[in-house]
Amino acid sequence: MSKVVIKECSSYDCAGLIETINSGMELLGGWERFVKPGMKVLLKVNLIGPKPPESAAVTHCEFVRAVTRILNAMGCTVWIGDSAGGAIAGMSPTALSFEISGMNKVASQENALIKNFDTEGTVETQVKCSCLDKLYLAKPVLDADLVINLPKFKTHSAAIFTGAVKNVFGCIQGLRKAQYHKAAPVMKEFGKVLADIHEAAAFGLHIMDGVTAMEGLGPTAGSVYKANKILLSTDPLALDAVAMKMIGQDIKSAPVMQAAVERGIGESELERIEVCGDYDKPPVLPGFKVPKVIANMRSNGKIFVKVIDLMKARPAIDMKECRQCNMCVDSCPVQAIDRETKNIDYSKCIECLCCHELCRYKAVELRRNNALGRILFKMTGTKRNRR
Repeated sequence: MSKVVIKECSSYDCAGLIETINSGMELLGGWERFVKPGMKVLLKVNLIGPKPPESAAVTHCEFVRAVTRILNAMGCTVWIGDSAGGAIAGMSPTALSFEISGMNKVASQENALIKNFDTEGTVETQVKCSCLDKLYLAKPVLDADLVINLPKFKTHSAAIFTGAVKNVFGCIQGLRKAQYHKAAPVMKEFGKVLADIHEAAAFGLHIMDGVTAMEGLGPTAGSVYKANKILLSTDPLALDAVAMKMIGQDIKSAPVMQAAVERGIGESELERIEVCGDYDKPPVLPGFKVPKVIANMRSNGKIFVKVIDLMKARPAIDMKECRQCNMCVDSCPVQAIDRETKNIDYSKCIECLCCHELCRYKAVELRRNNALGRILFKMTGTKRNRR
């Protein structure tokens, strides 16, 4: 049986975070189960783009500071690593993201090393998914003695939820992420890429930053929600299953998770997951907004398929909000966005929503061009958890 620890934590005060994380780790067998002096430990953060820590779009830098101090005290060498999404002027914004997120400052003050996956080299690994011939992972992921996944608790406009399972996509270097999105444009297929990454790398531990979470149109355009939770597990799928239950979602409703379920990456059945810590079952987060109520519907019939088609939203650029940074243009895996006009060629668009996900200024809207779809979305498009 998999175990997920849920701890209450309402602040990013470092001392409080250390105490809370340590108490949670005791329920997983203690740090000594995972860490020995002299080990190189990689903290795989969520650094989706150049976002400040208070945005709830990235793993909070103080959360990373707390884990770093714990590991330093145990005699470990700590690496903080990721590759940000998207591109600005054809270049990945990872270096800028490390700076704006506060990770550089934490690394300097806490004697940790920044590992920019875009510049660290890659290692070729084998894949099972048919959409790729080979998989290239950032070298530090395989060089580390232990990789600790530090995902952020966030919604995702295309995948419903992004947590421990999906955070590993940052192990793909730079602009190669766009190539993989193009090769696997459907969420179910993209989930197979994520499953391949989990099978290729040894993620020994997953600690989710849910002190602040993102609700609504995540993973970057949503709103900050004070969830006041930290989740810990050795099982990424179990952790995500519990987190999704907290926001009123079933992990089986997320196509991106199906491959992880089918491959046995972890446990997805809540009945076979032990919840402990400050709770003995997943606590409901009241008023938490999810991006798509349609994900809750249970049907396999043609009517359901047609309703989904009606509810589909296409990205569109709001030129009043656009700052002409061209992140959307350079990040589009199929080059569907005109650099000058920002018009989108929907005959090319694969609806991956990378433009919406990566825009720093929330200038990419999700529009429903079908009149009936707009009516349906207004009727059901905003769902809040209730106690």
